[in-house]
Amino acid sequence: MSSKTGNILIIDDNLDILSSLTQLLKYDFNSIKTLANPNLIPETIQQHEFDVILLDMNFSAGINTGNEGIFWLREILKIDPGSVIILITAYADISLTVSAIKEGGFDFIVKPWDPQKLITSLKAGVKYRKTLREVRNLKSKQKSLSENLNQQHDPIIGNSTEILELHRTIAKIAPTNANVFLYGENGTGKELIAREIHRKSNRSNAAFISIDMGTISESLFESELFGHTKGSFTDAKEDKMGRIEIASGGTLFLDEITNLSLPLQAKLLTVLQNREVIKVGSSTPIPIDIRLICATNMNINDLISENLFREDLYYRLNTIELYIPPLRERVSDLHSLTDYFIKKFEKKYNKGPFKISQDAISALENHHWPGNIRELKHSIERTIILSESNIIRQEDIFQSQLSNRKAKTLNNIQSLAEIEKETINRALKISEGNLSKASKMLKISRTTLYSKMEKHGL
Repeated sequence: MSSKTGNILIIDDNLDILSSLTQLLKYDFNSIKTLANPNLIPETIQQHEFDVILLDMNFSAGINTGNEGIFWLREILKIDPGSVIILITAYADISLTVSAIKEGGFDFIVKPWDPQKLITSLKAGVKYRKTLREVRNLKSKQKSLSENLNQQHDPIIGNSTEILELHRTIAKIAPTNANVFLYGENGTGKELIAREIHRKSNRSNAAFISIDMGTISESLFESELFGHTKGSFTDAKEDKMGRIEIASGGTLFLDEITNLSLPLQAKLLTVLQNREVIKVGSSTPIPIDIRLICATNMNINDLISENLFREDLYYRLNTIELYIPPLRERVSDLHSLTDYFIKKFEKKYNKGPFKISQDAISALENHHWPGNIRELKHSIERTIILSESNIIRQEDIFQSQLSNRKAKTLNNIQSLAEIEKETINRALKISEGNLSKASKMLKISRTTLYSKMEKHGL
């Protein structure tokens, strides 16, 4: 006996036909759902996913034109253009049915039907639907991967003790499937570390999908991560694969994981425990196989103690924990990082070559770099753009800071942006870097605080 496959919807106003078809097909297909009232078609196909729809051509008593079947064929295809529809027709309807095939029908079955031919046609429809789904998913995956590949990513640069130790640890953990938890300040390069782990893993030929959890609103969380079906909400104009499904077989990187609210943490935990996702608007679980890497710039233990982050989720995420040092703890890497960014932006803006003066090097070494490598990168880029000389001096790199100090001396008036930056700095110092406490002091959400820190290079 062949294994069961596919979900079938049968639409016919004849209850005897529905009963006999259910008995005939139940041994070959996973599920059989029947409808006697065609007016329930839209609601039914929006709530359930079917591999094949078996549709009668006539529903009203005394009417045998087949036009009703054509009407409902069009309505079904409006809701789901990928529907596989097999039409049930009488001999007299064959010419009309051929026209229906041209409009998107998959096949037709003539009454009285041959049971084996009917089953064969349905199985062919199930296989075709599976192929359509695979092609659609592949296109969705390729689109996401193309967007990811088009983004340029800097390499991990440096020979400091801290960076060399990080490389050694990456070499040990990358070949495993262990989940990794990265923590460190903003701008330290946590995503670069995540990409390096993926590059050296057994999943390197599959997708690396990166998501900044601080930028996803609660209302879009499930749709973005789990995907959705067409019509599941107002703007769902087509089926969409979630980022987790796209990452299946590869690596999923969730940056700023601590920005998730407790309800969303619970949903993510369920997915990780069950190793499956369910799209918004669907009831069908989709198995997933991901290597998970998460990152945060916050003190996770403080958040757990304050009941702002689930301890069970943390243990699920934290098989291996890696600390990414700030730039001030690896000052010996400043020279190689600066040289790399100078060359990068020389090429990007077709300027140079540039040389950096000794006073500029000293200033770089003495700067605290609260924004870490990201701040250094932006400082060098701005310098290359604005420089009128091929010699980079201290005032070229820190000209915005010098201009701000000069403006303050002249009129002792701070801009709103400066006041905001200083206020956030003070809150961070008082809270000892605990963003949860700082956001409460400032009376803003953690997501807003994170956004403003990004804005000011903190």
